[in-house]
Amino acid sequence: MEDKKKNVSIISNCYGCGVCALACGKKIIDICINKDGFYEPIIRSESLCISCGLCLSVCSFYNKGLSVINSVKASYASWSLTPEIRYKCSSGGIGYEVSKILLSEGYYVCGVKYNINKERVEHYIATRIEDLEESIGSKYLQSYTFDAFRKIQIDRDNKYLVIGTPCQIDSFRRLAKLTKQEKRFVFLDFFCHGVPSILSWKKYLVLIGMEKEKLEYVSWRNKAWGWHDSWAVTIDYKNELNKEYCEQKSYVSRLSKGDIFYSLFLGGFCDNPACIKHCKYKYDQSAADIRIGDLWGKTYKRDQKGVSALVCNTSIGCEIISKLKKNCFLSEHSFATVAEGQMKKNAKKAYFSNLAWRMLKSTKVYPLAYWKILLRIEYLLKVPQLLGMRFKNVVQRIISINR
Repeated sequence: MEDKKKNVSIISNCYGCGVCALACGKKIIDICINKDGFYEPIIRSESLCISCGLCLSVCSFYNKGLSVINSVKASYASWSLTPEIRYKCSSGGIGYEVSKILLSEGYYVCGVKYNINKERVEHYIATRIEDLEESIGSKYLQSYTFDAFRKIQIDRDNKYLVIGTPCQIDSFRRLAKLTKQEKRFVFLDFFCHGVPSILSWKKYLVLIGMEKEKLEYVSWRNKAWGWHDSWAVTIDYKNELNKEYCEQKSYVSRLSKGDIFYSLFLGGFCDNPACIKHCKYKYDQSAADIRIGDLWGKTYKRDQKGVSALVCNTSIGCEIISKLKKNCFLSEHSFATVAEGQMKKNAKKAYFSNLAWRMLKSTKVYPLAYWKILLRIEYLLKVPQLLGMRFKNVVQRIISINR
């Protein structure tokens, strides 16, 4: 029996970072949406594969461990001193400020935006400060990387700041090391929960009556109600009533008010299986020079304007962070303080995840009430576990007081 080709066809349900398609010398790997709504590589023509194994060598899902062994060198609470930037960004605007500094030093920035026309999150290249506007704010969907990453691969004349999820950055660094181009890049990732299926977003738009509207702007983290209640989806759209009149409208929904998209995503109903089972990038595990995120926790619990967690993992990262002092507030803390509210373990699959998947994949549109019932039953099943955790926390506090 002929051996299987040595390529990414031997893996499934991967991170979907798309870097394998860049590594392929034969250009026979396409990055496509699978039946569950996640990106995955597809070999277009197995007969053309020469089993070189390059696609697997850059795959962060296939390879154990990280592309580099980093350790936290310093960690900070931080935010932009420009009020408009701090307000627009999901946390404190520190990702924007890092991008701005590197643009001023001749770097290009590979960031992430929501493409309204294609209805997808995707990486893109920013060459001017004005281009960074589209990258502001969190995008809680898996991003399509190939087009932007391919442009970077072809362009050998410029330096880049590459921003992405930890798995995307780990794979891209593997490729940069393989091609001996690592010195051209600065890598920035973030504390990552995981990614939900694009099916959940498309079904969400149907449930809220937006599937036929002309979307103008989407924000997944609006701080109009304060930073700690910023789990809000805000959608600006045009309701085309007739050819002569087009009404501008907005839709707003918050997690604290039971938003369905956030409840499904953060509840473990529709996350990428790789994020739940195989993520190796939680807490302090990063292949990036800099890691950012929200600084949740006790230290800044009264702050409503947004505080960024800022972590330096390499000497390059520390050098860049030192340049932030002119335009940003920086206060050094222990990593435990900076990452207090971040996940140490992978998200867990919801009890009724399989039922939610059937509802997401169905051509039938289940009413909003059905989804709310599903979420309520899921919550009731978790009550004993939540009560147990609270009891354990109370006991630990009593013990610590009596010591």
